[in-house]
Amino acid sequence: MTTISSAEPTRRDFLYIATGTVGAVGAAAAAWPLISQMNPDASTIAAGAPIEVDLAPITEGQVIKVFWRSKPIFIGHRSKKEIDEARKVDVATLPDPQPDDKRVKEGHEQWLVLIGICTHLGCIPIAHQGDYDGFFCPCHGSQYDSSGRIRRGPAPANLALPPYEFVSDTKIRIG
Repeated sequence: MTTISSAEPTRRDFLYIATGTVGAVGAAAAAWPLISQMNPDASTIAAGAPIEVDLAPITEGQVIKVFWRSKPIFIGHRSKKEIDEARKVDVATLPDPQPDDKRVKEGHEQWLVLIGICTHLGCIPIAHQGDYDGFFCPCHGSQYDSSGRIRRGPAPANLALPPYEFVSDTKIRIG
């Protein structure tokens, strides 16, 4: 007995392909919720997502406050006078010694970006206040200079610096 094979698809070939396709779609449909539930929810993404801030509307001498990860971020456009005063301070006399040029990005010395939380007990300092025309914490009297460095009071450290980068000359990305 001889068997004749045809190159044309049979009904059985169609059933194999259809069954395989339905199985693959079913497996993908079952796996989708499992994979999807591993993604962080929207509030988690928003809490840690980087933010971009346009610096163009900030005038010289102005300090604005934005929020990133539920923390106040101070962005200050320092004047030439403020920069010069911050640079001529003897770093050895500071409680938390750090030169001004390590607290700003090179080529963008006029922009100061700080986490606006006092390092003593977590209060929010006020800009352009105190003896050093920097930041003054009204809770316990800590005074920071125009570079955010602690100069007087109970705070043990300088105002912290958030991670940030310049996207362009007029825009930064925090986070």
